[in-house]
Amino acid sequence: MLRTTPALLLTSALLLTGCGSSSTGDDAKPEGAAAAGYPVTLDNCGHQVTLQSAPRRAVSLNQGTTEILLSLGLADRMAGTATWTDPVMKGLGAANATVPRLADNNPSFEKVLDAEPDFVTASFVSTLGKGGVATREQFEKLGVPTYVSPSDCSAGKDNDSGGDGSRSEPLTLETVYGEIRDLAKAFGVDDRGEKLIASLEKRVSTATAGLHASDVSLMYWFANSQSPYLAGCCGAPGAITRAVGARNAFDDTHDEWPQIGWETVADRDPDVIVIGDLTRKQQTAETAEAKIRFLETNPATRNLTAVKKKRYVLLSGQSMNPSIRTIEGIEQVAAGLRDFGFAK
Repeated sequence: MLRTTPALLLTSALLLTGCGSSSTGDDAKPEGAAAAGYPVTLDNCGHQVTLQSAPRRAVSLNQGTTEILLSLGLADRMAGTATWTDPVMKGLGAANATVPRLADNNPSFEKVLDAEPDFVTASFVSTLGKGGVATREQFEKLGVPTYVSPSDCSAGKDNDSGGDGSRSEPLTLETVYGEIRDLAKAFGVDDRGEKLIASLEKRVSTATAGLHASDVSLMYWFANSQSPYLAGCCGAPGAITRAVGARNAFDDTHDEWPQIGWETVADRDPDVIVIGDLTRKQQTAETAEAKIRFLETNPATRNLTAVKKKRYVLLSGQSMNPSIRTIEGIEQVAAGLRDFGFAK
């Protein structure tokens, strides 16, 4: 099979954006009318991203951005997805099934180019940057605009501090909503973006109404049993914790996911443990079942208050990352606190 060269890729992408089928939905416009709203320029993490027309063959390199695009009803504008940690969000299965999965983890740069993208998105700088699939500049040299979630490259996030980076400022849900607005604008479906944001805001308000848990300490465990990755103060778990009015047992560290010893966990003795239930197979103790088995049998953890009382809240990995699923995390943690009798 003949591999598409960069020159042919760019030509194909330009042709696709010029003559693709029109969008569907209440806010769909004839092709000529849609083009009248372009070019669109987004200020994205220090990059000026300009789209000459609405994307027709977008590739999303992380599950977080994928689920936003699917929630905006843009499956028919997507040429591929990659890097999954969990099953797709409830309600998006049918739409997701129509989009090719390029890889469960990071695809090669060549694999992405084979999909002939006209727009590439990612949730993390580690995916769309040095050491990832490719840098933004590599795509942009081919005329393919790129977008990285602002939650990972702005809002006080330092990705050069080692590990998963650190934050000088707490992540807010407004940053997540801003990503939805940006992507909706890029595709010319602004109204869909505002409707989606309004629905998420309503879900947060409903989940947290009357909930006051200021005396409750939470610990978020993402992965790894030998040297666990636990949430610091200011990422998505921080946004969840603030929304439910509780406190993070490790809110004194600004690292996104520091590795902390179990002896330190025992000293903090959290009231509730929020457990990442992952389907990937990269670290030890990925699933919630494996994590709970470890907690209840390991001498360093089996006497923790939360373990003895079985105060566990299970979240998907995506709910513990800055994404549309963070709202799902708020709902589930709030429900857990009520079930454990912590709601006032």
